[in-house]
Amino acid sequence: MGRLSVVALGRIGRILFVMWGVVTVVFLLLRLSGDPISAVAPADATAADIANLRRAYGFDRPLHIQYLTFLGEVARGEFGMSFQYGRPALAIVLSRVGATMTLACLAMAVAILAAIPIGFVCARYRDRPLDHALVGLAVVGATAPTFFVGIVLILVFSVWLGLAPTGGSGTPAHLVLPVVTLAVASTASLARMTRSEVLEVLSKPFVRTARAKRLPRRRFILAYVLKNAAIPIVTLAGLQFGVLLSGAIVTETVFGWPGLGTLALEAIGRRDYAVVQAVVCVTAFIFVTLNALIDIVYRMLDPRISVE
Repeated sequence: MGRLSVVALGRIGRILFVMWGVVTVVFLLLRLSGDPISAVAPADATAADIANLRRAYGFDRPLHIQYLTFLGEVARGEFGMSFQYGRPALAIVLSRVGATMTLACLAMAVAILAAIPIGFVCARYRDRPLDHALVGLAVVGATAPTFFVGIVLILVFSVWLGLAPTGGSGTPAHLVLPVVTLAVASTASLARMTRSEVLEVLSKPFVRTARAKRLPRRRFILAYVLKNAAIPIVTLAGLQFGVLLSGAIVTETVFGWPGLGTLALEAIGRRDYAVVQAVVCVTAFIFVTLNALIDIVYRMLDPRISVE
């Protein structure tokens, strides 16, 4: 039990270290981008007005004092007030997290449900025309820019066929095209990984022995093939979820989806430091938490993996 506690503390320490690094980098990069007060001050603002704004938001203090103050505020879950909205930045970001997480989770579910069967089919028909066709499509899907995929889907399914809205939110129909757009690249990457891992597992001696026993096909696939190929697939899926969160910026912009991506883009354009900092830190926290969950899934898939 003592060793487990030490390992848990070590993981928590690594999470805190990563978050400190993210907070520091974001703080420095935003301060190097220019003076936000000049961007938000009215056109007829006097020098005294600008000085008062700078004092109100703490930009009149030395940089190291701003940094220490910012670290203290982040530790308390505070990121300051938004220039644009006049509300706490964290509250604004948390109000958009649900929309982005809905998009990312649905896209990941679609990617996994589509990629694993495709990977198995490719492995089953290795080096045959069907395998070459699916692998070729996977390469195209993995390399196609997200904005290009989104625009093509809008042209085909919204403009030409009229089957889905071009953008916006409010109904399940508004989710279809953004989810598919996000899922394309992840599906392609996961399908290729599934194919290679299944082929590798099928070449193992214990799998050949299990096949010789003429086990039921479903049990053979689930208990022997998929279970032993799962860890690399889970690893890539976790990484792809981070890609989905970052790709949401482009997808949400193309489809007008009210998530973290559109919020971040607006905040960057207006130099709304508090909101940008909150968006990056919340996204980093989600990604770090996801990595910790992947470690737990490893243990569930293979108890032989050391907790350390």
